[in-house]
Amino acid sequence: TFVMEQLSGMKSLRTNFSAICLAFVCLLNSNSVLTLEADLRFKWFTTSSKLPDHDIQNQAVESPSVNSTGDLRMMFRQDAGPFRFLVDYSLILQNGDAIAQQNSQDTALDQTVISDRNRWINATWPVEDGAGTHHQSFHRLDRAAIQYQQGNWNVTLGRQAVSWGSGRVFQPMDPFNPFSPTVVDRDYKPGNDLLLVERLFDNGHDMQLLHIVRRDDDYRVTNDVSSTAFKWHGIIRESEFEVLAAQHYGLGMAGLTLRVPIGGAMIRSDVMTSELEDGKWSVSGIVNADYSFMLGKFNSFVFGEYFYNDLGVSELPDRLSSLPTELAIRMERGEVFNLMRHYTALGGNVLWHPLFDTSLTLITNLSDTSSLLSLSASYIPSDHQSLQVGWIHPLGRAGDEYGGVPVRGTQLTTGGASRVFLRWLYYL
Repeated sequence: TFVMEQLSGMKSLRTNFSAICLAFVCLLNSNSVLTLEADLRFKWFTTSSKLPDHDIQNQAVESPSVNSTGDLRMMFRQDAGPFRFLVDYSLILQNGDAIAQQNSQDTALDQTVISDRNRWINATWPVEDGAGTHHQSFHRLDRAAIQYQQGNWNVTLGRQAVSWGSGRVFQPMDPFNPFSPTVVDRDYKPGNDLLLVERLFDNGHDMQLLHIVRRDDDYRVTNDVSSTAFKWHGIIRESEFEVLAAQHYGLGMAGLTLRVPIGGAMIRSDVMTSELEDGKWSVSGIVNADYSFMLGKFNSFVFGEYFYNDLGVSELPDRLSSLPTELAIRMERGEVFNLMRHYTALGGNVLWHPLFDTSLTLITNLSDTSSLLSLSASYIPSDHQSLQVGWIHPLGRAGDEYGGVPVRGTQLTTGGASRVFLRWLYYL
């Protein structure tokens, strides 16, 4: 209540936030006894990047480049019979060199949404635009949905997140809003404006029907930029399968997932085929395996994943602007994050103590042999907070994907920085 009162008193927030508060009052105005669930999470995420001499950012900032994001997330849940109302509100402050350059923050590690430009509802409002400064702030609704559950049916309408596919690092079966392979904070996936219908069957199978509404660059709602998808999930003995059919941005898509336990390991595979503008079809996919075991007295697991990106190039061009159109479009939409075709990811985790664990992941581009090494350690000092620190280091030359993607040849590149990060979460 105190936080709401302080925020509603800010002149720049008053109009939009008052509407949010009014919505909650309406939800609570009922003759029946209802219980409002309210949770609060604060996240602070900081990166420090050591820029190589050939990085284009060196023309504007000094190395190391430091960027930070603070995110106060308020989560509300209200049940009323078969209905559930949910709203997640975020107040976000960003600070660092990226703001001064009028760029987004380090989205390779922190995928904070800062704009609803192409979403159906614009629920992101600036508090401070950051023009000419090193900081900006805004607030947004990341969840705002009504769920109806009756028997084996569940219907969701509003802003909510969906996650499809079996990829641990790469997500070819999740074109709607996937995480980047290197994102650290995966607690809350950004929501889409959608209608989701789910049906559970007595034999353990289930189906999902999804429609995501978007706006084009002229702010018009059209089917050309929307998505409609159908997914069937089934069980055969100890194995599972999923079949997907979709129309995405006016083009067809189809996919198949298999999950099969073999010994103590779980094997997963996703294959996704997508229609291209010229009428041809691309085929991308992953296969992965993970295995849990005891390392002495410590719980541990290892995994491996192979990813084939059919839209990728066999050789990086000298300029990013020369990438194939189909690849560039999907990268701009945040559906694909890799430039070339063949990748592997290897990793593992060791739980040294119920409150402390360490993780390692190595992503390798098999085409140019560059790699990205990620090391992290997580500690839970109390029931209400957690702390994670890590180091992400590229292993490659200038001109390689993980050594520095060419902007103007190997003389000017981007993305080849070595980074350390700190992520602190506090829950109320």
